[in-house]
Amino acid sequence: MRVKRWAAALLCVLLVVSCFSLPAQAATFTANVNTTCHAIFMQNLDTGIVVYEKNSTEKMYPASTTKIMTYIVTVENVPDVKNTKVIVEQDVLDELLGTGSSLSGLEHFTGEAVTVYDLLNCLMIKSGNDAALVLADYIGEGSVQKFIDMMNDKAKELGCKNTHFVNPHGLHDEDHYTTAADLAVIMQYAQTLPDFNEICSTVSTYISVDADKEYPLITTNYLIDQVNGGDYYYPYCKGGKTGTTDEAGYCLCTTASNGGYTYMCIAMGAPSVNEDGTEVETNGAMVDSKNMYEWAFDTLELKSVIDEKTPVCEIPIELAWDQDTVQLVSQGSFSTLLPNDVETSSIDIKTEIPDSLTAPVIEGNVIGTATVSYANQELCKVNLIAAETVERSKMLFFLESAKKILKSRWMILAISIVVILFIIYIILTQIYNSRKKKNKKMKDKKRRRASSKKDK
Repeated sequence: MRVKRWAAALLCVLLVVSCFSLPAQAATFTANVNTTCHAIFMQNLDTGIVVYEKNSTEKMYPASTTKIMTYIVTVENVPDVKNTKVIVEQDVLDELLGTGSSLSGLEHFTGEAVTVYDLLNCLMIKSGNDAALVLADYIGEGSVQKFIDMMNDKAKELGCKNTHFVNPHGLHDEDHYTTAADLAVIMQYAQTLPDFNEICSTVSTYISVDADKEYPLITTNYLIDQVNGGDYYYPYCKGGKTGTTDEAGYCLCTTASNGGYTYMCIAMGAPSVNEDGTEVETNGAMVDSKNMYEWAFDTLELKSVIDEKTPVCEIPIELAWDQDTVQLVSQGSFSTLLPNDVETSSIDIKTEIPDSLTAPVIEGNVIGTATVSYANQELCKVNLIAAETVERSKMLFFLESAKKILKSRWMILAISIVVILFIIYIILTQIYNSRKKKNKKMKDKKRRRASSKKDK
């Protein structure tokens, strides 16, 4: 029986594609959830906002969540997965002997031609290591290492800086690792590829080469299995990929949708083995994922924190007649996820604007920026623009220009020169007049002497 969720799968793809065009906002919150996983990364796919992180950049063993990358490389190198067939070869399957691998039943089809689509079902639903090797051998043209190189190249292409693969299935190796944050990138990308969401949301199906030879596949993800999932079952989960080794612990990559919101949760490193070597019966990755989804859906909601029509601040303006200030508004509206009990009045907005403006100012001109924060976490940074056009007063402009001219360095220098020249002129005039008076006195004295001699 195949359980298909076509509408959910299509919605998930659209959400993931839109998420790739939006910058992820750093707005992690404190979740009131007790978790056993060593690393968790939770992101809202509608907005790209990371709502919770726990050791998300620490290197972890991915176990069978590795198969998400195996799926990616396979689909991108096989144009028609539903009509391309691969011979299941015994020598390929023999490489898993003695490894205690999770198998999907391909040993029943040795020598048979199985479609790549069926092998992908074996890979993702039953978490078959056998399917991973068969696909790697086929796409690598007989070289599994070539396929692994393709996996690592794809990881680098996606920007995964702390990821390295040494096999296509996830069996433990010290040099086979990733992080919860990197795995989230890989998971998101995989969700944009054909058939990924459909296959990952399938609870049960079968593979067959003819009507007389069928083999059942039942999901290892109990969050989507209402029959076998028990307390793990979560009706809003849309699928994902499990993974478990003793070294990696329980791992799980899933998405869930409820109330118009879609989240992705990457949970890694929940203990799977007790100190005495016995198995931990409770899958902590499934428990943590379910609890994290319930926390997010119950606690977070999209709130408008800044609106383009609401004034943010005002700024003084000069050279405008009968107007002293101009209002600034956000260049666009911005909404973000916040706890539903948070009042928008508690949102902090810090502006970076000039001390004043000089007219003219055109409506829509970018004047400065505003940083929106909550609980000391930056939510966004927006441009602040003028809310109106303010014309320049010609009279005030003329007076201001004259004032500037009078205060200019060259004008001060020119006035100084004039003053100095005037002072020099005064001094020279005084000297000239003084000499003139002196000469006159000498002439008068000579004249009196001459007149006196004449009288004698």
